[in-house]
Amino acid sequence: MTLFEELKWRGLIKDTAGEDLEKIINGRDATFYWGTDPTADSLHIGHYSSLVTAKRLARAGHHPILLVGGATGLIGDPRPTAEREIISYEKVLHNLNGIKGQVEEIFKGLDVEVVNNYDWTKDMNVLEFLREIGKYINVNYMLNKDIISRRLDTGITFAEFTYTLLQGYDFLYLYEHKNCVMQVEGSDQWGNITTGIELINKKLGKNAYAFTMPLILDASGEKFGKSAGNALWLDKNKTSSYELYQYLINSSDDKVEEYLKVFTFLTPEEIMKVIAEHKESPEKRIAQKTLAAEFIRDLRGEEELDKCIHISDALFKGNIKELTRDELEMTVLSLDSFVVDEDKNIIDLLVLSGICSSKREAREFVNNNSISINGDKVNDFSFIVKKEDALYQEYTIIRKGKKKYFVIKHS
Repeated sequence: MTLFEELKWRGLIKDTAGEDLEKIINGRDATFYWGTDPTADSLHIGHYSSLVTAKRLARAGHHPILLVGGATGLIGDPRPTAEREIISYEKVLHNLNGIKGQVEEIFKGLDVEVVNNYDWTKDMNVLEFLREIGKYINVNYMLNKDIISRRLDTGITFAEFTYTLLQGYDFLYLYEHKNCVMQVEGSDQWGNITTGIELINKKLGKNAYAFTMPLILDASGEKFGKSAGNALWLDKNKTSSYELYQYLINSSDDKVEEYLKVFTFLTPEEIMKVIAEHKESPEKRIAQKTLAAEFIRDLRGEEELDKCIHISDALFKGNIKELTRDELEMTVLSLDSFVVDEDKNIIDLLVLSGICSSKREAREFVNNNSISINGDKVNDFSFIVKKEDALYQEYTIIRKGKKKYFVIKHS
């Protein structure tokens, strides 16, 4: 299986540009770029699907340039329904530094260059931009862009309208100065990619290449992202390794094969073996466990994976007290939490925190041995949850039934 065939098999190629694209990819010596705007100070799992593809190309011998859009981030890529909020220069710089550090860590050990498009746009004045870039792209061509045409009825600002020229200029600049012949992005960037190819062709008389990856969706059909409200951040201070691990462990059967192909570096043969074993015994969730382990190992390292496995085992067996403070705090980030400032009766606490809907329901759960405090069953209605008994004098972990966990934070 060639590299191009493998990318197709993994479902990583949607739109393509350039007659010789397959030859370029299989040639394994091309410079390509992937870019993102710094709309937050961390990337999320939606970005990671593209970054894994870029790593796949880099491991095959291609040369990645990873662009963080300090310039384009000041304008904002047009959204389908409304204008993006303009971010301050200070916020863009803060976000840019955070993302740059993440990207460099993800690609550690690989021949990668991180660039900022602000560096080649900051000294260009509006007249130079119009003469050197604007004159090569027809307005009718821009109006036919899907994202622009969809905003014409509701209105689109001139700043948003020209965004595609800014991103197109990125491709032109990298082509001229870095010998970058290919762009690789999510499918929502196709319109901007083709603007860059058009500029390269019209201004330089050269051919450029590109392919897009389908956007990765969650089980409800939503794309992963900040605006969708389901962001799983790559920054472990925003989304703990355990939270990511649990999300992936709970992937649905109809999504797990897709995620294995997109997010892991397992070979096609290894993936199909996992899927075959999973189908023989789906209750063992072999595919989900493999996905979670490979994902966390690649992104966060073996030590973080070991913590995730230990936490899962401790929670399953009720051995909460075995968790180190670091593991406990990783767990806490993924649980519904409630803060108390004084000792509370168990029944009152279960209702006050929303764990149970009424005192009657709380008594039923306690009476049926269905409530555990830090791993110990509680069946006494008069039991007092005390800060002095809390784990590390700060956290009380409550289990309701077999699988639902909650955390009480003692102030």
